[in-house]
Amino acid sequence: MSEHPWDRRHFLGAVAGAGAGAVVAGCSGPDGTRQREPGTARSVVAENERPGDRDWGLRRGADRAVEGYADQVSVLPGESLRLHVSTTAREFRAEAFRMGWYGGAQARKVWASEAVPGTVRPLPPVTGATRTVAAAWPPSLEIPTRGWPEGAYLIRLTAASGEQRYVPVTVRSSRTDGRLVLVNAVGTWQAYNTWGGHSLYHGPGGKGDDTNRSLAASCDRPYDGDGAPLFTTYEQPAIALAERLGLPLAYVTTMDIDREPHLLSGAHGIVSLGHDEYWTPAMRARVTAARDAGTNIAFLGANACFRRVRLEHTATGDRRLVVCYKSDWARDPMCGKDDTAVTTDWREPPHAVPENSLTGTLYEANPTTADYVVTEPGHWLFEGTGVARGTAFRNLVGTEYDRVGAGQATPRPIEIVAHSRLVCRGVRTFADSAYYTAPGGAGVFNTGTMRWVESLTGDGGHGIPPATARFTAQVTANLFHTFARGPAGRTHPAADNLTAHDPYDGDPIAERRDLW
Repeated sequence: MSEHPWDRRHFLGAVAGAGAGAVVAGCSGPDGTRQREPGTARSVVAENERPGDRDWGLRRGADRAVEGYADQVSVLPGESLRLHVSTTAREFRAEAFRMGWYGGAQARKVWASEAVPGTVRPLPPVTGATRTVAAAWPPSLEIPTRGWPEGAYLIRLTAASGEQRYVPVTVRSSRTDGRLVLVNAVGTWQAYNTWGGHSLYHGPGGKGDDTNRSLAASCDRPYDGDGAPLFTTYEQPAIALAERLGLPLAYVTTMDIDREPHLLSGAHGIVSLGHDEYWTPAMRARVTAARDAGTNIAFLGANACFRRVRLEHTATGDRRLVVCYKSDWARDPMCGKDDTAVTTDWREPPHAVPENSLTGTLYEANPTTADYVVTEPGHWLFEGTGVARGTAFRNLVGTEYDRVGAGQATPRPIEIVAHSRLVCRGVRTFADSAYYTAPGGAGVFNTGTMRWVESLTGDGGHGIPPATARFTAQVTANLFHTFARGPAGRTHPAADNLTAHDPYDGDPIAERRDLW
């Protein structure tokens, strides 16, 4: 993952400029002010017709100057949440911004606090055999959400000294039927969160300190970086585009899908945003069941559904602990008791269920940087882009990537629409964008690259030319429009072309193709 500098602009620059009309053609709202029930296309349009607030970014953010976390990852509209804040300043204020389009401002301020007395809270020790860091600070203020529309929110903390930090919160949808569901990948956010010196990857020594990593990551602590680094990098740009299109949207988190068995019932589409790696068995079962019932699924990143995790209760609430033993799975207390719950990679023992049976692709490796190469220019996803066979988009593939395997778990029919040559860790291979259709009528698309959502900002990051945003925005708009209408496989069945991309001599996935 990459982190934005404090002053980075999160705007769909290329989309807001030349070529934007093609993306949003036909999506302007009707006149009149009467709103329909929350979640309809009209309410999304009406919300985004309200004045936005361009000043939602961060100006300064020194480490530990101000930071905080919410006592819940999501709330229903009207429910309250509490913020736990530490600051070196005498006081701070909080402002809540709903993320959307808002004429290009991409946020609307819905609430602001009065000045709140500031206190420096201690850094907590790492505890237990799982090496878990939990702040356990007392609450600093309670935030009402009366009148807040469903959506993804950033609460901006501003200390009296001028330092700022985000706290992400989702105002979730209680129902998703007939809507395109945007999923905030909170479990993955916590897995990578290094606040307090420990993540599910590393201990205080950084990337070389794997033996001291956490085996369980707590939600009771701030996020590192700007306070919402994975959201601002891999999710917010796609949310801005979805809201600009005026589609009927629903908002949930990965924790909500794990908790509520029927949350996805009747949804027209589910969107896994740019970095959605950590899934519980309940999440996977419910998304799979939705697909089998005709709900479309879009994976806008790579490496989705790669780790199997468990969410556990703590003294502060339900599902506040993300457990993943990974390569230490034999130490998981569930090992030998319920192997289906053992936390490791989905494709690995003791209960291997490779991710491609759902995602269509397999995560292969990282890091890499490569051109994204179109192989099926006539595909409906590429309408309005003007691409031809072999059209390449520089550096769009990376840093993690997926590929379609030829084994028995790969859903068929599957259509590889982009096949991009690359070299990773000295091995020559490919990254794939792929679309398959399920027997129940659902369409499933996977971009196969971690940089898809990042490219939407058009800011030239990773050496991706700003003009690439016009391509990725148009493809994503085509995808969202089609998936929002209902089972895409009925109108756009996949034309299987997997045999044209069979493994080659020395192919890194060929040895395990019988499983994958």
